Amino acid sequence: VISTNPDVLLELGKEELQKVKNDLEMVLSTVQSKNKQLEEDLKREEQWHKEQEQILDSLTGIEEETKIEVQLFPQIRAFQELQNKMSKLRMFKEELSNALGEFLEEHFPLPERAKSAKKKNSSEKPAVELITLNEILEILIDKLMSTPHEPYVTIDDSFWPPYIELLLRYGIALRHPEDPNRLRLEAYH
Repeated sequence: VISTNPDVLLELGKEELQKVKNDLEMVLSTVQSKNKQLEEDLKREEQWHKEQEQILDSLTGIEEETKIEVQLFPQIRAFQELQNKMSKLRMFKEELSNALGEFLEEHFPLPERAKSAKKKNSSEKPAVELITLNEILEILIDKLMSTPHEPYVTIDDSFWPPYIELLLRYGIALRHPEDPNRLRLEAYH
């Protein structure tokens, strides 16, 4: 029931207008905070855009300098780079070979060396000179690199059987499927 009294209607209208005003002020406050946040985001995006343009300009300059260098010295530069890489690879291979040799010499000595300490008075000489584990690995690696299509090495009496078993047991080498006296290095690629 709505009153017909103009004072009551005026009061109701004022209350309704006050509610609408409060709601609009809240909306205005929300919109202003959103605008402020959007302005900050815009500033950050513009800064990021400027940085990206600077990076792009730098990269473009580097690209052009590189193009000029490549046009002037392409073959000489490539050859020098390859020589440097090859030199580094040779040095690294030598270091690895030396480290492997030292490790194998320390941890896997030849059986004669261990026996000679025990049998100082023995004048027996072995029928075949045994080779070290390092030499066995070098033979296997050289064979694999020189003839990858036929990487098998024939095992003779100079290969100490415990070393062969060690290589086979730990998956470093594989026997030939048809000839058990042939051995090859496991392909790790």
